[in-house]
Amino acid sequence: LTGTLHSVDQYLNIKLTNVSVVNKDKYPQLTALKNCFIRGSVVRYVQINQNDVDTELLQDATRKEYSPVTGGEK
Repeated sequence: LTGTLHSVDQYLNIKLTNVSVVNKDKYPQLTALKNCFIRGSVVRYVQINQNDVDTELLQDATRKEYSPVTGGEK
């Protein structure tokens, strides 16, 4: 399957929009899908084109999440 990533939660449950089937001969039952929910426990891997990822935004978010507590705490 390919599609536009709509959301992902902490369990790697994925919501895709604008879904299309890569191998229509093997999975003809999926050709009618437009949107889908994929349970995280069945995900083997997720492939995202490098040009579609804002690495600076991800790095900044990671820095903020793991930065030491400031403002009076010791």
